[in-house]
Amino acid sequence: MAGPHLQQPSFLLATLKADCVNKPFVQRCHDLETVIEEFPAKELHGIFPWLVESIFGSLDGIIVGWNLRCLQGRTNPTEYSVALDFLDPSGPMMKLVYKLQAEEYRYDFPVSYLPGPVKASIQEQVLPECSLYHNKVQFPSSGGLGLNLALNPFEYYMFYFAISLITQKNSPVTHHVSPSNSAYFILVDTYLKCFLPTEGSVLPPPSSNPGGAIPSPTPRSPAVPFTSYGMHHTSLLKRHIAHQPSVNADPASQEIWRSETLLQIFVEMWLHHYSLEMYQKMQSPHVKLEVLHYRLSISSKHHGSPAQSSYQALHAYQESFKPTEEHVLVVRLLVKHLHAFSNSLKPEPLSPSAHSHTASPLEEFKRVVIPRFVQEKLYIFLQHCFGHWPLDASFRAVLEMWLSYLQPWRYAPEKPPQSTEPLPRSVSEKWAAFIQENLLMYTKLFVGFLNRALRTDLVSPKNALMVFRVAKVFAQPNLAEMILKGEQLFLEPELVIPHRQHRLFMTPTLGGSFLSSWPATITDASFKVKSHVYSLEGQDFQYKQMFGTEVRNLVLKLAQLICQAQQTAKSISDHSAETMASQSFFSWFRFTPSEMNGSYTGNDLDEIGQDSIKKTDEYLEKALEYLCQIFKLNEAQLTQMMMKCGTAQDENGKKQLPDCIESKDGLILTPLGRYQIINGLRRFEVQYQGDTELQPIRSYENATLVRLLFRLSSVLNERFADQMDVLCSREDFVGRLCRYHLTNPHLIQKIRYSPVVKDGTSQNWGPRISLRFLASYRTLISLLMIYFIASWFYIGPVGCTFIILIGYFLYAVIMTFFCEGWKPHEH
Repeated sequence: MAGPHLQQPSFLLATLKADCVNKPFVQRCHDLETVIEEFPAKELHGIFPWLVESIFGSLDGIIVGWNLRCLQGRTNPTEYSVALDFLDPSGPMMKLVYKLQAEEYRYDFPVSYLPGPVKASIQEQVLPECSLYHNKVQFPSSGGLGLNLALNPFEYYMFYFAISLITQKNSPVTHHVSPSNSAYFILVDTYLKCFLPTEGSVLPPPSSNPGGAIPSPTPRSPAVPFTSYGMHHTSLLKRHIAHQPSVNADPASQEIWRSETLLQIFVEMWLHHYSLEMYQKMQSPHVKLEVLHYRLSISSKHHGSPAQSSYQALHAYQESFKPTEEHVLVVRLLVKHLHAFSNSLKPEPLSPSAHSHTASPLEEFKRVVIPRFVQEKLYIFLQHCFGHWPLDASFRAVLEMWLSYLQPWRYAPEKPPQSTEPLPRSVSEKWAAFIQENLLMYTKLFVGFLNRALRTDLVSPKNALMVFRVAKVFAQPNLAEMILKGEQLFLEPELVIPHRQHRLFMTPTLGGSFLSSWPATITDASFKVKSHVYSLEGQDFQYKQMFGTEVRNLVLKLAQLICQAQQTAKSISDHSAETMASQSFFSWFRFTPSEMNGSYTGNDLDEIGQDSIKKTDEYLEKALEYLCQIFKLNEAQLTQMMMKCGTAQDENGKKQLPDCIESKDGLILTPLGRYQIINGLRRFEVQYQGDTELQPIRSYENATLVRLLFRLSSVLNERFADQMDVLCSREDFVGRLCRYHLTNPHLIQKIRYSPVVKDGTSQNWGPRISLRFLASYRTLISLLMIYFIASWFYIGPVGCTFIILIGYFLYAVIMTFFCEGWKPHEH
């Protein structure tokens, strides 16, 4: 751009907006990089909000922006590469952020677009616990609309980046998108690795100022007093700076500020969506008392009106939050990185005094990052997903996120010992404290998964895989024992524990940073477990033991369901094998197709294939084995259960009917019967119960021939009905031959075993001629092939027809001798 320094900010913004329409994406990014390098912060200040919105989209979701969630290197390699370079932590966009940060600019972010519980509490004039919102709430001036947060450039940029995962749900998608390969997913991973490094320290920001310091937000006093959700202590950052001679002389303080801010924003935007009832449940009693005093004081000043209206608005609020699979995958990425970040903590020195002087802020941050930032909100997020996610295979994303949190040892830096035996790695005792302090994550959510598994179709390979994954994780050596030990610690009788006193011990700085100083470590393990449980569920929580009788009964039900699913998979496999055998080459020469009996014995699961059925059986077998290991199930009891499932056959070797009760109108399904049908455990055979001559025309039949042959058969049956009755009544060989050809005992047999028709056997269909089989395309093709082969041997159509009739007569004579003895012939 010619003469860039002569342009005004308004003209610069107008020029950039015009470039968005007229120039390609790569050229626009190049021009933006030039503008960021050459223009001073005073002029860049005016374009920053527009630039952030044009990249991440608008908060209302109308403007899509760069659509990073659908941008992939496989489909758009050039734009993908340019976008990642532009938004990289060392790229042009972050240089702009740091340039504006040095000038202490502030940008307004509407409170109305914050997660529901935070928005409701701020509108109620109650400050949330998270220090991210402290000294930032700006009330509207005269004529202004709504509350705003005054954010510095780094916070403003990260707020938009994080919340775009939630707001841009309905962005246009023209092709299949893999969330883990999108530019957004890669950027999340890049930012986590940069600002929460597992090795070394956070890289200093590129800045022209000496020391590269990023000033913290200037404290701002709100126009209306706020009630805080906790005590105001100084954060770890401020406490660390207090011992330093100069802010700029300690770059570590700046890295902690960026790391803490980034993580707080990610957690607040991605894990802070739940009902207000749950949000209020998490607050401690002394905070609720402060809120009550504040409301009473406001009510007395304003005669009740303002407080009453805001109070009703707060309690009427209920957020409808449906996380997407992509959202869950991003949260899982965050969980995995936080485990790696926390596990990279350097070993503590032997001398406590040495620790207090040598431990850097980043090391202290690693020590408390999971329990102070993630544990509570992730637990509620998982509970919401377990209770509201559809009962389908997409739950796998939630499941893997949960299992990733339960296994921090998978992300530890030490390598497992090399062993020639493929034995599962035992969980080290050093993780006992983590398991005890996250007891509900293991036990209550496991019970939630059991309740889901009992309502799913385990014949499906994807559902069977989920049960297998959970059973395999919990069956790791020593894990069940440590969970049991945690439950025993929780169930120990408590001596003197003040009401909700534990919450003050476990969460020391509710009003300030999560990195604030906290009381001395409590050595009582039982007290720690109780504090964890009561802080998440409340003092009146009724704990359900994972290894108690009630949960054990659920596990036995799941084991029975697994046995039934295995039996169902086996029957489907056998049915598929029989179907394949019946469709062999020689079956084309059968004159009477098996489909003519009007029955359908297939199942939607037939389409999953033999390989998938084998996988299902393997998953279920291993899952049952792991459940036996975890809960010490009795092998004799399981054997009896499997035998019971295996012998559920009727006299014809078919599966029993679903559980029903008899009534005057026929059979009525019980709740158990409905459950058996939904899960594919039992089924009714779908059969055509009427006259086979009148059944609908099938896709393998010629409609014109069916109608013509039906008329011909009807004429013959009307004319020779008496003669056929006489022939079929004879007891000699001729009578048996006629009965074999002119009666349909299969239809009577089906009606006899029908669960609905009770008086079908009283109907007299009578002997008759049926020529409908000649309308089948398979029969016609078979006849054409026979005539074609006969022509090779110089046999004409008449001679070939005579040979076919002679052959069929011999076949009928043989079948009469062998089949008359066991075929019923009621007619």
